[in-house]
Amino acid sequence: MDYQFKDIEKKWQKFWADHQTFKAEDKTTKPKYYVLDMFPYPSGAGLHVGHPLGYIASDIFARYKRLKGFNLLHPMGYDSFGLPAEQYAIQTGQHPAITTEANIATYRRQLDQIGFSFDWSREVRTSSPEYYKWTQWIFMQLFNSWYDKNADKAVSISKLVEHFEQKGSAGINAVCDDEVLSFTADEWKALNNHDQQAELLKYRLTYLRESTVNWCAALGTVLANDEVKDGFSERGGYPVEQKKMMQWSMRITAYADRLLKGLDTIDWPEPLKEMQRNWIGKSVGALVKFRISDFRFTSADPTNLQPLTSDRYIEVFTTRADTIFGTTFLVLAPEHELVASLTTDEQKADIEAYIAQAKKKSELERMADAKTVSGAFTGSYAINPVNGEKVQIWIADYVLAGYGTGAVMAVPSGDQRDYLFAKHYNLPIIPIIDIQKIETEADPTKEGRYINSGFINGLTYKEATAAIIAKLEEIGAGKAKVNFRMRDAIFGRQRYWGEPVPVYFKDDLPYLIAEEDLPLVLPEVDKYLPTESGEPPLARATGWHYVASPKSSPKERTLKESETTSLSPGEGRGEAYEYELSTMPGWAGSSFYWYRYMDAHNDKEFASKEAIEYWKDVDLYIGGSEHATGHLLYSRFWNKFLKDIDLVIEEEPFKKLINQGMIQGRSNFVYRLVDEEGRGTNTFVSHGLIKQYKTSPLHVDVNIVDNEVLNINKFKEWRPEYTNAEFILENGKYICGVEVEKMSKSKFNVVNPDDLIERYGADTLRMYEMFLGPLEQSKPWNTNGIEGVFKFLRKFWRLFHNDAWEFNVLNDEPTKAELKSLHKIIHKVEEDVERFSFNTSVSSFMIAVNELTDLKCNKRSVLQNLVIILSPYAPHICEELWTLLGNEAGTLSYVPYPKFNAAYLVEDEFAYPISINGKTKMNLNISLSLEPKDIEAAVMASTDVQKYLNNAVPKKVIVVKGRIVNIVL
Repeated sequence: MDYQFKDIEKKWQKFWADHQTFKAEDKTTKPKYYVLDMFPYPSGAGLHVGHPLGYIASDIFARYKRLKGFNLLHPMGYDSFGLPAEQYAIQTGQHPAITTEANIATYRRQLDQIGFSFDWSREVRTSSPEYYKWTQWIFMQLFNSWYDKNADKAVSISKLVEHFEQKGSAGINAVCDDEVLSFTADEWKALNNHDQQAELLKYRLTYLRESTVNWCAALGTVLANDEVKDGFSERGGYPVEQKKMMQWSMRITAYADRLLKGLDTIDWPEPLKEMQRNWIGKSVGALVKFRISDFRFTSADPTNLQPLTSDRYIEVFTTRADTIFGTTFLVLAPEHELVASLTTDEQKADIEAYIAQAKKKSELERMADAKTVSGAFTGSYAINPVNGEKVQIWIADYVLAGYGTGAVMAVPSGDQRDYLFAKHYNLPIIPIIDIQKIETEADPTKEGRYINSGFINGLTYKEATAAIIAKLEEIGAGKAKVNFRMRDAIFGRQRYWGEPVPVYFKDDLPYLIAEEDLPLVLPEVDKYLPTESGEPPLARATGWHYVASPKSSPKERTLKESETTSLSPGEGRGEAYEYELSTMPGWAGSSFYWYRYMDAHNDKEFASKEAIEYWKDVDLYIGGSEHATGHLLYSRFWNKFLKDIDLVIEEEPFKKLINQGMIQGRSNFVYRLVDEEGRGTNTFVSHGLIKQYKTSPLHVDVNIVDNEVLNINKFKEWRPEYTNAEFILENGKYICGVEVEKMSKSKFNVVNPDDLIERYGADTLRMYEMFLGPLEQSKPWNTNGIEGVFKFLRKFWRLFHNDAWEFNVLNDEPTKAELKSLHKIIHKVEEDVERFSFNTSVSSFMIAVNELTDLKCNKRSVLQNLVIILSPYAPHICEELWTLLGNEAGTLSYVPYPKFNAAYLVEDEFAYPISINGKTKMNLNISLSLEPKDIEAAVMASTDVQKYLNNAVPKKVIVVKGRIVNIVL
């Protein structure tokens, strides 16, 4: 029977599901290997052909590793909380859980039909209460921890309380808020519980603080930077402004150094590691205090500087303390807390207008826009601490409130942004190094020696830096400081479809609910919109509050809502407290999910100690580089925290990471004829003729185009307005234009894998996606080439069948040529898979099948091994052939990978060209071990050679070993 791919693929997909063929073992003597894909957000559109690229690659590698004897964990799940489902719920009133469930069903169907070897018994969904119970639980562990700099790790908050009770705040070296109290042990004990909890909140790894956020009033929520573009929300295009709000945050900055150092220990793409290094942005410099000018020095001599006695100052962080004498103005972020008090009456209107304008830009836009110069003068001045000079205080949106101190000392001679700002507003520019050239731009040189710089004149860069920092420390105006660009991660969204934060509020302070009350499940609401007063959607929930019993212990034993309903009035019923109304951000549930796969059904702990000790970490992670400073950074942060509290073993979660390239869309265009008034007509001009007419291009559905030829009948059916369309053809055909673009529905260039699987089968799709090019590179999709891969699989199937399509495999011994072809492909695929060079493997398979076809090979020992080697790439056809060869169904995934024997590739014969009087007549295979006289004897003994000689006696025979034999008559 010919290759019936539809029946074969459905048969084996059902078999794998029924027999849980790919279920990983929890206990085994095999070495473990953990292959992970970045799990998808299940959108309503389902998968297009670009989505499975990484999944196919990871599946090939996972199947290969099983053949290599590993206990393979290859799970899949869904990152199912998120804004798209919520927006759809707002538009339709349908609960996000319903649409999410429908979308997951579509994704599961599509993933199954591509033939992935996922262990579906471990599936997770971040929106399932059984899952997000553990997201909430980890939040609680973070809340109950602080970062001890001396131990360089997270420590239980109880240890901090113990220290306070015994020694007060002395000796604490913590990552914490800037404004913490100093107190003795007795003073701590004298504080009431409320004040103690307020102070502890300044140390907790997750905490509340006022933060500048991207606020979208139309969506009623805070947006992440990557959800904002050009001042508008990416979803819906609504205006976004910068706004200060109380937000949950996480002290990822506590782990900044460890996050940097860890990058040197993992096998990740260097560009991705560099993105994280830049995002973390470690800088070594100094904190400098500039007094505000209503205070004066006690000495008129600026070289006899006195210590600061006032707390009214602006603090800046600089990596170039050596340039402080070149400071000619200060710039504050528009959101800086001192702006209001520094603004004079004369400047108030300008400052307020500028702040309003700055609110419309996201922080990313402010950082990226290096060309626009804008700012506003506050009307106030500060004093340069090293020379007593007055400098103006400005605000400008290129300074961010969350980076450093939200203020910079502007040195126009050494920084280009400061230079442009000074030129624009006619502010002084002071050269400070004797070789600086600042006529047209800033010169940040560190060479030369200092000028116009007081007591550091004549010094080198290193000498000057040390002298400046020493002087600043001496006069109390500054100190050396390591700073990071990365800021604490905002951990709250004013949305509905996310994890509820397991916190209630008492006297305006947050308290954790009891662990036994987890999960805190999302309540029902009447609408998925903010309330009329602007509160998040969860404020719409009726009766959603936390009840504490008045008979409880000081820890406030709490009752679940369902328990309180059974109590009579006044019986054990305590005060009801408001829950937190924000939900967690999208990255929360994806920051530990690989551990949940290790022990997906454990309802007692997020993963058992035994499971974590066995699986340890992810050996191979495949996903997009767009997650470099989001998911991948937060995951590393949470992993390090979990290690600190002895829940996991490894410092880094993902040993090796590969970023798959993007499959780009290949758009097609039709060309509408435009009339003399510029209006589009219903006539379309073929691409080769458009220079003869006035036309406008329109995207057309690529699924009705074949090799750039438009299916005119389908085009007329595609849209009602094209029913009566007319066409100007070339050679009887309508040829479409082509352009490579991002694959998207709006460009009609989305190719649905369902359609290709229907036409060619999943094995063809899998191999073709790999054949398109190197995994890490982006490449355009072109359906035209898929036919060649389909023909290859038919040719492979044909090896096992005779001309009547009857299965025909013999147990005969293979020839040397057949063994050579087999062992070439064994070795080549093994090398390619280990290098993730899947595209070259596909080419090698095609060569091998062509060679074996030419050799008319139907030997079981050769073909059975070929089935094993090809099975990770084309599993369905190989499973079918495996059983036709007489093997037990389902065993193919676990047989040993064939062993390569290099001896079969050693060339022991050479096809000598045999020439007579200089003209080549034939080739003759002769052993390479023979010497020239033996070669001559072998040639003359050949009956074929004697036919050419026709009884003639050669005058001589010229033998060049390993090259040629020439018979001279």
